[in-house]
Amino acid sequence: MQPTPPPLSSYVASWAPGPVAAEDALPVGPVAALSAVLDLPEAVAKGGEPLPPLWHWLYFLHWPAQRELGADGHLRNGHLRNGHLLPPIPHRQRMIAGGRCEIAEPLHLGEPAERISTLGTVTAKHGSTGELLFVTERRELRQRGRTCLVEEQDIVYRSGRGSVRHHPAALDESAAPDPEGTWRLPLHPDPTLLFRFSALTANAYRIHYDTPYAQGEEGYPGPVVHGPLLALLMLELVRRHAPARRVASLSYRLRRPLFAGERLVASGTPSGGGADLRIATHREARHATAEVTFA
Repeated sequence: MQPTPPPLSSYVASWAPGPVAAEDALPVGPVAALSAVLDLPEAVAKGGEPLPPLWHWLYFLHWPAQRELGADGHLRNGHLRNGHLLPPIPHRQRMIAGGRCEIAEPLHLGEPAERISTLGTVTAKHGSTGELLFVTERRELRQRGRTCLVEEQDIVYRSGRGSVRHHPAALDESAAPDPEGTWRLPLHPDPTLLFRFSALTANAYRIHYDTPYAQGEEGYPGPVVHGPLLALLMLELVRRHAPARRVASLSYRLRRPLFAGERLVASGTPSGGGADLRIATHREARHATAEVTFA
């Protein structure tokens, strides 16, 4: 009989990391690269122009040495991964649950910027897959000495493999959703797209590009579409359909995973002061949701 593992909260009882500062010149290359991955006709921004909301996720990246990665592609030890403050949990699995962002003014491409990452709340809860640890990280991004945006991201950690009973046994790659909303943007993500997005965000987690690992080790039916990619896709609706409106704040929630090969549609419903956004497949009407308010 195996001993009962200690609660996750015990690993972080004395965990109190200090602020982590990072700098980035915000070069044009990553924006041009993601624009190409999304099959856009040209880069969404050029040098000196405003960076679209959430595209700052392409910057302030950390590339650890290969020897520092574990079998899943995550850092084996350490406290920082691309600005994320990693709690000292053994065999951790990390998922982004959602986040919020207040944008006083957009960042401008090609101008040096600074990011300060700090730890927010840490809460242990019990879910259907066992014990979970919710960690909120706060990031303040500055440019020209001014705070441009403040972001909070909610990260969920669990130790060991969780239940996979909510995932489909097989994927239907032909069924297309018919979501509600006046704004629509379809996407048919394949492993190549997910691999390229992983590279652009320095994300080595193997569930996003290694099919045998995702299926055999973590019990998914195929490579998992990145949560940040879904959030960016929802915000792409705003950029395309309301280009004259400046986003002042946004919040998003990542509810259920979807997988390479599935057809998805990002859809949105504008309101007077903002928009409601969502990601749908034929299986689920709301894999992810977001709310945007305009300045």
